[in-house]
Amino acid sequence: MSEVTQFHNLSHIFISLIGAVLLIAIYYNIRKRFRKKLIEEESQNRVDKGLLHLSLALFVWVASGVWAALGQHYAFTGNFTYQIGVNLLSILNSAFLLFALSYFTHAPDFINNNKKNVKLIVAIIVGITLLTFVMSFAIVGQHTFKGVVLRALPDLLLSAFICYLLLVSLYKTFSHNSLQIVAVISVLMVSLMFISQLPEVFIALNDEFNYSLIRIIAKSSLISLFLLLATIWVINLANTPDVKEIKIRFTDWSMINLSIPSKNIINQQIDFGSKTTQYKNLLRMAIRRKYGTGDEQGILVNAAGEIKNQSYLSRIIDNINQILGTNEEEQLERRDLFVFLGESRYRLRILPELIEIEANLLKEFNNNPENSPYLKLCN
Repeated sequence: MSEVTQFHNLSHIFISLIGAVLLIAIYYNIRKRFRKKLIEEESQNRVDKGLLHLSLALFVWVASGVWAALGQHYAFTGNFTYQIGVNLLSILNSAFLLFALSYFTHAPDFINNNKKNVKLIVAIIVGITLLTFVMSFAIVGQHTFKGVVLRALPDLLLSAFICYLLLVSLYKTFSHNSLQIVAVISVLMVSLMFISQLPEVFIALNDEFNYSLIRIIAKSSLISLFLLLATIWVINLANTPDVKEIKIRFTDWSMINLSIPSKNIINQQIDFGSKTTQYKNLLRMAIRRKYGTGDEQGILVNAAGEIKNQSYLSRIIDNINQILGTNEEEQLERRDLFVFLGESRYRLRILPELIEIEANLLKEFNNNPENSPYLKLCN
């Protein structure tokens, strides 16, 4: 084993171990400090679960580093047992990263809080890993084609997919939190992570020193980004209003009274004026939340749903902030009033008993033929 390889393996193990321990410590701190809030909002993306899976993915990195070091030290990297270990660790790492990303609010829609799709992708990950194993020992062995190691191609494609999900999720998350420079850095580091795996497939790129350096830079930077992400999640969770303090009253067409004491909004009157579409959407969600049960409390937000686009939800929040003239620190965010239930469904994040709708307004709303589906909810 060369000194470069030995240095890379040891650095990989200890950097990953420190990152994993720090993330698990933050996870337990969140569970301790925000336990009540997390229990109250079980349907929301659970940041604590996202952190747990990120830390487990890093522990898998530690295990893979130890396995590689043992394989190099005892010279069994080319045998059957070593490859089995590599494949199993690859499955675990990809699965934990995928589970973590499913809790990212800004992850791609097809995995964001979508257990069905996540399970399907995990099954595909297992299939690709098994294909890599079969190709290694039953089909092509160590054969190459024009400088390409054929057995490593399926795993590279899987890595490209996971890196794409990670890149998009990190970029959108940091951009949403006004950290544009960090968002760009996350794109560069995820890209470097993928590039560092190319020598395993393309023989011409087998430069041990340079690509070992790239791996160390990419992994240590990603761990730092995960820690920053954890800090952002803690701050956002701390700033999210308690669900028991939010009160809303619909007094007349386009008029509501809103109270969120932690945001310095105390019985503030909000007039949506000519923005009747946003007011109607908010009223629809309030009626479903107050009078519906189970799945009836959610509303479909997509091209085929009652609300055609998620941007309509964002516009409700933007207009409330504009009308109230709140400062940047106290402005509402979408997660303060709306809960994502998965598969394009949202509901109002206010307890039913804290929603008031004037009787005459409710009667007028139900008299409109286009609102007939809501009539049965109110009766």
